Amino acid sequence: MNAARFTPLLAGALVTQRLLELRHARRNEQLARQAGATERGAGHYPAIVLLHAGWLAGLWLEGRHSRQAVNTPALLGAVTLQALRYRIIRDLGVYWNTKILIWPGAKRVETGTYQYIRHPNYWVVMAEMFLVPQIVHARKTSLIGGTLNLLLLALVRIPAEEKALQEYDQQK
Repeated sequence: MNAARFTPLLAGALVTQRLLELRHARRNEQLARQAGATERGAGHYPAIVLLHAGWLAGLWLEGRHSRQAVNTPALLGAVTLQALRYRIIRDLGVYWNTKILIWPGAKRVETGTYQYIRHPNYWVVMAEMFLVPQIVHARKTSLIGGTLNLLLLALVRIPAEEKALQEYDQQK
């Protein structure tokens, strides 16, 4: 299939996926807040939302002009990442969220994917933001969006989460 024709399908699927994930995250956030959870790192959350929205827009704008065929290996890699994403969401259960929420009295999840790697969800997102645009040959979106996401996660988000977890561990 032509990448330009596939781009609206891909972008639509990603937008739908993200909206469903946000709905799931809101339900989990309600449970967390009812349990007394507090949010950390809220100041950078709008930057994450803006980055993801810009990345999706870039994917759509750049991909719809591609004259090449869909990059099948990139598509298969992205599908594999999605399977891993949902494994991670399942591993975290009610603790999965798009925000940093610290539940009082909760134990750290150290099973499933979390027994092998720290912050597996962020690794999947990093890989995804570089790989998914390659499906429709949106190379600028891959490079710019992927790099900005990598910087935001490495310099802001992961340190904020680590700090929140460290403070939580010290309070126990």
